[in-house]
Amino acid sequence: MIHLVLCWHFHQPDYRTEDGHYFLPWTYLHAVKDYADMAGHLEAQPDMRAVVNFVPTLLEQLDDYVEQFRTGEIRDPLLAALVEPALDQLPRERRRALIESCFKLNFPTMVDPFPGYSRLSRLWQAAGENGEAEPDYFSGQYLADLVTWYHLAWTGETLRREHAWLVAMMEKGGGFELAERQELYRLIGQVIADLIPRYGALAERGQIELSSTPHSHPIAPLLIDFQSAREARPGLPLPAAKRYPDGPARVQAHVDAALAVHAEHFGKPPVGLWPAEGSLSAATLELFSRAGVRWAASGEGVLRHSLHQAGLDGGRPCAWLSRPCRLPGQQTVTFFRDDQLSDLIGFEYKGWFAQDAVRHFPRTLEDRYRQVTHADPVVTVILDGENAWEYYPYNGWYFLNELYQALATHPTLRVTTFSEYLDLFPDNVAELPVLTAGSWVYGDFTTWMGDQAKNRAWDLLCAAKSAYDQRLAELPAERRREAEQQLRSCESSDWFWWFGDYNPRDSVESFDNLYRAKLKRLYRLLGLPVPATLTLPLSGGGGHMEGGGVMRRGGHG
Repeated sequence: MIHLVLCWHFHQPDYRTEDGHYFLPWTYLHAVKDYADMAGHLEAQPDMRAVVNFVPTLLEQLDDYVEQFRTGEIRDPLLAALVEPALDQLPRERRRALIESCFKLNFPTMVDPFPGYSRLSRLWQAAGENGEAEPDYFSGQYLADLVTWYHLAWTGETLRREHAWLVAMMEKGGGFELAERQELYRLIGQVIADLIPRYGALAERGQIELSSTPHSHPIAPLLIDFQSAREARPGLPLPAAKRYPDGPARVQAHVDAALAVHAEHFGKPPVGLWPAEGSLSAATLELFSRAGVRWAASGEGVLRHSLHQAGLDGGRPCAWLSRPCRLPGQQTVTFFRDDQLSDLIGFEYKGWFAQDAVRHFPRTLEDRYRQVTHADPVVTVILDGENAWEYYPYNGWYFLNELYQALATHPTLRVTTFSEYLDLFPDNVAELPVLTAGSWVYGDFTTWMGDQAKNRAWDLLCAAKSAYDQRLAELPAERRREAEQQLRSCESSDWFWWFGDYNPRDSVESFDNLYRAKLKRLYRLLGLPVPATLTLPLSGGGGHMEGGGVMRRGGHG
């Protein structure tokens, strides 16, 4: 019997600006399309088991959206536009921003299948054939239809199957009235309010294990020691700063906050952590062990580099992948992701017929682990629970529905969770002599450090942290609390991911602006002048992708 852990990682960075408005809308859009669908698939297959990982910054933003709907004070401009009664009176630049925002999605699966939406797209494209399109040429009804279609396209497939009026709106195609937009708005609010209780109920009946990530999704090994970036990539260029000030304590702060936020939402703290980007080092695992974390997980590349460092890479990798590992003297057990199987779901199957993909997945899994000789091997599949589905037909509904059916009833595969596997097979833990620091992306940290713009971003953060350390004790208690929250947000991995001229220009500019805005607010909370260095963009950005979408593993592009 082969045991399979399927872990879905739910993550959005904190998109809120200083005044509480949302710079980007991905939290509520993914909630309505992906997090709702993922809950629906699990509810429809009660014999399916999985691990669901919620990053605390996502939970807190979901809370904030619930509060926005409760009070009617909407601080997300795109969501507010859905129920704006006088769209024809919006200022010119707001009209342009709204139109451009409503074409940021994957066209082949979310625009092209809908004639009404496609028509709106063609009109906008035609207006820009001889230069930049002029938003003043487009009526209030065009804007109403466009913002309605955008939100319709971001509804999950399970919602469409539950609410026939959504399908009726799609069939209507256009001419949407304010009352119809308001009904869609109310549904969005109800879906978001129901999400956490739905996942809590799934966990309560033992169908899923809920886990967390250090609070704001930081790359913990880099906070602890910049030199860890050179364990997998010797000679990698590092920031000018020698280290991140008091880094281990900062990681501990993220862990403590994560345990508290998770317990607040689900009634008890998690026993396991998926570290941001699967990033681990020996020092990070030692900190997790002291915090009582039972299990963590990382990428196959980290295991591969670790085995090479230990001189153990001559054997079969799957023999190591199929057992959780523990470093000598540490308590936290680490599971390692099977990259091939995970990436089949994340990137490959989107272009397959669902039945073919569902037949292929378990067969490939069994072929890869056929030669493993120890009893009860475990296979770990970890991937985002949001971004892949935008590229699947019908938001991956047919694929996930059939995959869950197949896995839950498979004669030689058994779906389980990390904690259940450790409960059942405590002696199946192997000792890994060393751990080479890295992440689930290439097994290293080059996605977050090494590039000139990324390193400059780290230096700006180090300077802000030094200022924080000097000023914190002088601040009143409430201001100290706000500054701590803001610093955690600045330490998120997401900002560093986007810096570099190889990423889409629009996304780079957005995240660059948001990162520097967060650092500026930190200085203001500390009562210090904002350094002039924060007025300069970090990176110019590279190419551009039609439709504004880029497929990645965390926040939306």
